[in-house]
Amino acid sequence: MKLIIMIFGIGLILTACTGGNDLSDAYGNFEATEITISAEATGKIVVFNIEEGQLIKTGETIGIIDTTQLYLKKVQLESSKKAISTKFSSVIAQINVLTEQKINLEKDQKRVEAMFNSKAATQKQLDDINGNISVINKQINQIETQNGSIINELKSLDAQIAQIEDMLKKSVIINPVEGTVLNKYAEPYEIAVAGKPLYKIADISTMYLKAYVSGDQLPKIQIGQQVKIMIDKDKKEINSLMGTISWISSQTEFTPKIIQTKDERVNMVYAIKVKMKNDGQLKIGMPGEVKF
Repeated sequence: MKLIIMIFGIGLILTACTGGNDLSDAYGNFEATEITISAEATGKIVVFNIEEGQLIKTGETIGIIDTTQLYLKKVQLESSKKAISTKFSSVIAQINVLTEQKINLEKDQKRVEAMFNSKAATQKQLDDINGNISVINKQINQIETQNGSIINELKSLDAQIAQIEDMLKKSVIINPVEGTVLNKYAEPYEIAVAGKPLYKIADISTMYLKAYVSGDQLPKIQIGQQVKIMIDKDKKEINSLMGTISWISSQTEFTPKIIQTKDERVNMVYAIKVKMKNDGQLKIGMPGEVKF
């Protein structure tokens, strides 16, 4: 009887020892690449059509910030440009008239010079024609100077209009990446300020299990290695999935308090990330285990 009790006791001890060994090599939590989308313009949000948990695609228009003042400013600038362009056309017309007069005077100049050389014209006649040409040249230079200032005005207006058009474009909130809305920070009719967060989005079709390993486990793993991932299906069962090690930290860090390790005596660990496709089972923050 004593022998039976002794054998039974040894069996319990062995069971307890084997049951206490970790079945997994590393532990961690799932995460995704999260992006916070901020406003690029300032004004009242007139449209904002997203909800938390909603899947939105790249390039989808999800909101509009009031553009009334920007539109009115653009109309004003375009009116000013039109007025200056009309003035510019008038200046060109003046230059054309003076240029035509100069061409005629230069023809007369050649005739007078020929007559002067043959003693058929006086010095005064030659000086008068040269003087008239000089006056017209000065008038053309003066008008061209005015023309240069008008061109600069037009360039300045074009730059201002381009700036307004860029602000108008930024007033339309377009989603930059496909993903699921995690958090919504604004509502319609609130005032948006450039740089103010509007919502947070993440592509949860690909998830990463960030886990921690000890130094003596590093030789067993490498980037690109296929590993087994285990998650809780219910209180008793687990699901096994496959993932790929996509990153291994080159520096040690203290074991996070929420993370277990295979060897509880280890207090310096290396972080790793295991990349895997999400079939809908994985959630941000969910715990997971890794088997190398």
